[in-house]
Amino acid sequence: MSLILAAHGTRRPGGVAMIGDLAAQVSALVERTVQVAFVDVLGPTPSEVLSSAGRPAVVVPAFLARGYHVRTDLPAHVAASGHPNVTVTPALGPSGEIAQIVAQQLVKSGWRPGDSVILAAAGTSDPRARADLRITAALVSALTRSSVDLGFAATGDPHVCEAVERARRRGRRVVVVSYLLADGLFQEVLRASGADIVTRPLGTHPGLARLIASRFQTALPHRCEALLARRADANRA
Repeated sequence: MSLILAAHGTRRPGGVAMIGDLAAQVSALVERTVQVAFVDVLGPTPSEVLSSAGRPAVVVPAFLARGYHVRTDLPAHVAASGHPNVTVTPALGPSGEIAQIVAQQLVKSGWRPGDSVILAAAGTSDPRARADLRITAALVSALTRSSVDLGFAATGDPHVCEAVERARRRGRRVVVVSYLLADGLFQEVLRASGADIVTRPLGTHPGLARLIASRFQTALPHRCEALLARRADANRA
């Protein structure tokens, strides 16, 4: 079974290295090699990786919402690969596990109850993805018992700098919690937003590797089903 982690991609070497480190952590957890593919910016693409995979494959979208890349780009790559047996798992968010990771990042950063919190994503014009982001903000709000607003580093309103400026008017410290997977241009935008605290990308949290490993393992065929399939193959031979 081929295991593929499909991420967005970045031109920043540090971000690429972070995704590679994340894949290595997942590999150790699932005890098999995890290949990395990128749907944008750089390669190899999911279609390229799948084209060279001779076995059934499981693809985990390393995305935090169900935006265009998850709903359109990735299925197109799977179709273009011609691979006959591919399972694509759900995206990493929204989910209770992701919300817990975000909340833990907040606590680790020095957040205190009463601080203004902004969940900062790359940005999207996709209504479903924006709904997913609102769900995550609500889950984090429930976990921390504080109000959580949204901000965007690129596409979307409000821009994270505007969100920080609005929050600053309340007279509280402002914490921007990064809803990004890895370092790159968007994380730099968050750091330059003027917030008192900006958390690190989620890819630095060990819980993310565990979540990806869980996605892989859930998608794998049950042991009995695998044994029956092998027996049927042997009988046909």
